[in-house]
Parts: sequence; structure tokens; C-alpha cells
Amino acid sequence: MKQAYPTFIAEYERDFLVYVPDLDIYTEGKSMADAIEMARDAIGLKGIDFEDDGKDFPVPSTADAAVRKAKENIEVFDYSTGTLTYVDIDFSVYRKRMDNKTVRRNVTLPNWLNMEAEKAHINVSRVLQEALMAKLNVSQ
Repeated sequence: MKQAYPTFIAEYERDFLVYVPDLDIYTEGKSMADAIEMARDAIGLKGIDFEDDGKDFPVPSTADAAVRKAKENIEVFDYSTGTLTYVDIDFSVYRKRMDNKTVRRNVTLPNWLNMEAEKAHINVSRVLQEALMAKLNVSQ
């Protein structure tokens, strides 16, 4: 599922401070591009939390509603004075990218087949991954 959330980015000294009001996220970057990437990453992580907790993703606010939320939250910094932009993320793609850690799994092979694979310098783990992706009709 792809969404775009209103995001405020305000330059402060040498940093670019980020606030995503719909998700109550604060982060920062060293440049505008870095700040957008940090916002996208934070939104993605928050989305994984929502998904894991069985919660619905918040519906993105309109620009006017985002400005109101930002003005309500000026205890430390007034983000509403920054640039209002929209940061998009595809939650499905983000989760897939984040869930790419490896897991150890034991498989049983006949000894003769294992020896042939070793002799041919075949990475059995890679072959298994490719076969499973083909069988399940999925890609990385």
C-alpha cells in the first residue's frame, strides 16, 4: 500500500528538522534530500509497527489539517514555519526491504548430491532461495 504523508522540513542551524504530524514522527537530516530520506525511513518503520500491532495506517491529512497539527505542537519548535512537502512510501516494498535478514534453516540432502554440489562449487543456499522464489512466484 502506497501513501504520501504531509511532512514539515525546517532548516535549523546546520540541520534540517523533520516533523510528520499524522504519525507524530520527529527526525532530522543533514540536507533537504537526507531529511526526506530520513522521513521516509521513519514513516516506513512506523508503518511496520502499525502492521505488526494489527492497527490501520492513519489516513494522510490535508495540507490545512497538517498545518493546524503542526501549530498545535510548538512547545519546542514551530515546524509550521518550515517547508510543507509530502513524503511517499510503499509500505509493502519497505517491509520487504527491511525483512531481508537471513535465517538459518537446516535442509537434508543425500550425501552424494551434497558432494556433487561441493565439487561443482555450487552455493546450495542460493540455489534453494532461487528455487523457492520460482516455486512461490515471488521476487526480491
